[in-house]
Amino acid sequence: MLGVSAWVVGSHWPADGMPWLAWPVHAAALATVTVEIVTRALKIQASARACGIPLRFGTALRVCLAGDFAAAVTPARSGAEPARFLVLAEGGTGAAARVLILFLELFLEMWSLVLVCGVLAVLFAGRGASVGGLLGVVGGYASGVLGAGAVAVLLARRNAHGPPPGWARRVGLHAGRWRAVQRTLRALRGSVASLRRADPALMLLALGGSVVHVLCKVATLPILVYLGDPTFPLTMDTLAPLVLWPLALFYGGVVVPAPGGGGVIEGAFAATLSTAIPVSLFAASLLWWRFYTFYLYILVGGAAAGDAALRALRRST
Repeated sequence: MLGVSAWVVGSHWPADGMPWLAWPVHAAALATVTVEIVTRALKIQASARACGIPLRFGTALRVCLAGDFAAAVTPARSGAEPARFLVLAEGGTGAAARVLILFLELFLEMWSLVLVCGVLAVLFAGRGASVGGLLGVVGGYASGVLGAGAVAVLLARRNAHGPPPGWARRVGLHAGRWRAVQRTLRALRGSVASLRRADPALMLLALGGSVVHVLCKVATLPILVYLGDPTFPLTMDTLAPLVLWPLALFYGGVVVPAPGGGGVIEGAFAATLSTAIPVSLFAASLLWWRFYTFYLYILVGGAAAGDAALRALRRST
């Protein structure tokens, strides 16, 4: 990933040297990251309380940050949910409540993404392949979440009790492991039932927080480009690729098996946005966009994940 970043930056190095973005640009980008993290934590807390699960804001914040760190350092962001599960367990949340909280986080993320992208598709209709790419990514992401949820609910209804079925034994789930899976399936079944009693006002608040979180992801690159070069014209045509392609790259990166996208995101950024960003600002935009959407989360999330892991070890000893 670092090697591809160096290659992209080197091949797009401006003739006058790399520009230093002014401090107001970084202040605005940091404010966007802060709002994104806080609203995501509020989303988790509000959705949990809507279902009658007490959850402190500090725990919800650690859930977000630990998940971000684990997602960044594992293939296809596969470590995000286990890390969040660990932090919730360390915070004293019951197994059934943990499953429900994580399911709601993904569920609200999907619907907020569909809502935001639907509005963006209407606003930027007819402005290049970025609209089609964004809709393709959103459709794939939503299908994946809904498909996984449907399979889990089906298993919870049919296989929450009894011996492991034949397919489970074939993949190595013997009786002991299958009982652990069944406990999770029973928790999921209870979680789905508890959704019917959820507080609609708090769920709407959680959805609003999720929408703001997605909008903050959308806003990062335009902030860097337009504040970094005030002479760059602000039109719908210039704004469309700066909004749509980064969002598609961020969520499309889930399918890349290598941690952090393995350089694919940097290469795709260059392929899709090298003509949309001024030459003098392109290299700096790539570096700082990746910093504020990826590397910063590793630093802050690593501290949160490390703190939760250390406290869990202290309790076990």
